[in-house]
Amino acid sequence: MSVYGFLFLLSFLTSLRPSLQFLKPTYVGYVCPPGTHSYLKNSTYSSNLQTLLFSLSSENSPSFSLGFQSLTIGQNPDMVFGLFLCRRDLSPDICRDCVIFAVNDTRKQCPNGKEALIYYDECMLRYADRNFLLDPITTTGILIMNQKNTTANQSDRFNDVLLSLMNETAKEAAHSSRKFAVNKGNFTSSQNIYVLVQCLPDLTRENCSSCLQQTIKKLPRDKTGGILLWPSCTLRYELYPFYNETLRQAPPPPPPPPQPGNKNSYVIIIAIVVPLAVYVLLFAVLSSFYVINRAEKTYETAAADDDGDDITNAGSLQFDFKAIEAATNKFSESNKLGQGGFGQVYKGTFPNGLQVAVKRLSKTSGQGEKEFKNEVIVVAKLQHKNLVKLLGFCFEREEKILVYEFLPNKGLDYFLFDSTLKSQLEWTRRYNIIQGIARGIIYLHQDSGLTIIHRDLKASNILLDDDMNPKIADFAMARIFGMDQTEANTKRVVGTYGYMSPEYARYGQFSMKSDVYSFGVLVLEIISGKKNNSLYQMNDSAGNLVTYTWRLWRNGSPLELVDPSFQENYQVNDITRCIHIALLCVQEEAEDRPTMSAINQMLTTSSIALAIPQPPGFFFRRRHEEVREAGPSTGSSVLCSIDDASITHVAPR
Repeated sequence: MSVYGFLFLLSFLTSLRPSLQFLKPTYVGYVCPPGTHSYLKNSTYSSNLQTLLFSLSSENSPSFSLGFQSLTIGQNPDMVFGLFLCRRDLSPDICRDCVIFAVNDTRKQCPNGKEALIYYDECMLRYADRNFLLDPITTTGILIMNQKNTTANQSDRFNDVLLSLMNETAKEAAHSSRKFAVNKGNFTSSQNIYVLVQCLPDLTRENCSSCLQQTIKKLPRDKTGGILLWPSCTLRYELYPFYNETLRQAPPPPPPPPQPGNKNSYVIIIAIVVPLAVYVLLFAVLSSFYVINRAEKTYETAAADDDGDDITNAGSLQFDFKAIEAATNKFSESNKLGQGGFGQVYKGTFPNGLQVAVKRLSKTSGQGEKEFKNEVIVVAKLQHKNLVKLLGFCFEREEKILVYEFLPNKGLDYFLFDSTLKSQLEWTRRYNIIQGIARGIIYLHQDSGLTIIHRDLKASNILLDDDMNPKIADFAMARIFGMDQTEANTKRVVGTYGYMSPEYARYGQFSMKSDVYSFGVLVLEIISGKKNNSLYQMNDSAGNLVTYTWRLWRNGSPLELVDPSFQENYQVNDITRCIHIALLCVQEEAEDRPTMSAINQMLTTSSIALAIPQPPGFFFRRRHEEVREAGPSTGSSVLCSIDDASITHVAPR
């Protein structure tokens, strides 16, 4: 082929580059460390972080050819440390595309957090407000295992070959300047085990070796493949060639410069280099597709309500059952925090001092494997100060365990419905709790990047931190909506009687407005300090808290609802407005209820006019009682029909 032919081919491939670049990397998981401080959007730290991420992802950065870059931006106390690390067997283009994608994705996964770590198969990205390179050996990471087990008669042979390969490859990587090595060994006469290990290039030989040895110790002995990702080192093994052997070696030295007087030297160089570059580029692209397809076929996918998510990609740490058992003192009664419909919750303390709440699902509970995986997948994607943070899970044999951050003040119900403890929740604190719950629901409904319907909002699922800030918990019944989806139907109505919206309890229809109804009930409970499902007598008629509140409102005496423990320490206008908003939330028809965004504006801006509430859903009346109210705009009378619907298929909690 002539020089012009090569140049034409190169131009053609270059014109295809936009369609080849920015291949979405293979997502593995992310870690937003518990206790991480948050930053304000317009703060100096935010500006420094933007500068750092821009520098790391600059398309023209020469660091992509090295597969690694670490930077420090700013001065204390707003200094930001960051780095990216790419697999050294991949091309600079794939490295660049992965890092650019990671920069955009990590801001979504860990919003406003000063520390974040996100993993892909092709690269990792990390930043923090501290110099994490000073403490390179950590014990927090992500473990993803192939779901296929080794056969009993091959197990010993497999483990011997794998351990030998791991140790040999780890030693090679530690002594390498690139801190990277791959290897393979015969498992059977027709099958090999393929191994890849990598450390941060900045690590010393001793630290790299130490990190890899700790990782090797965590390998399961019965799986045919797996990925172990730690902030300072990674390890992977499979029974198929998942790495690119062509690019794993250091690039060859450049050709010698052309000799003077040789007119054809440039032609010869182009004729050699250009097709080689084209071959490498195409091989890298095809290899990445091959690895992705093989990985998708190999790892078991656990669907949660058909959204295609995988529990192994949940971005949280998989805990060993024995470690959890030790942390909870074998699930002793002295460590028991409470019990729900699905199992028990225990306090756990790990050797490093980390305190956690361990939710151990009962083997006979109504929450099966699908609900368990759903809770892991949903909660792992969420990061908000008013949501409980999932730290990890355990799924071994018959054990299904969730590990959450530990909140010492238990649930809202623990204080709210106790005649003695409720005095600790004065009105100002309860008002803050109402606003915090609202912000958490808004995040679920619209700000998380997903549309998540909780379906089980109630006082016992609102936990309180050290400062009595609310955190929404228990996402076993949560559902993720599609991009354009606004409501859904189910034949299995689950949740808690008294908090369910009428359309959900009657017909199985749920939407964001279902959570709005539950929020309204919660607000009435918070104001009154009374449970909704208790019977309330008024004028020789009985009803629940919603009915009782409506009658007080209709009679012009809403302040009779107020918890007596407040005494006179509350703002009449604020508390009356909250009762008004709660009644709007529990309207019979879903379309008559405001959105959570509108509710938040109503709570924070007193100048916003409120609509006139109508009789609420599940309004229990005396026989033959007719209630007529003036319509908000027409002045016509509105007749409230008797609510005689029964609730079926309800799972008590």
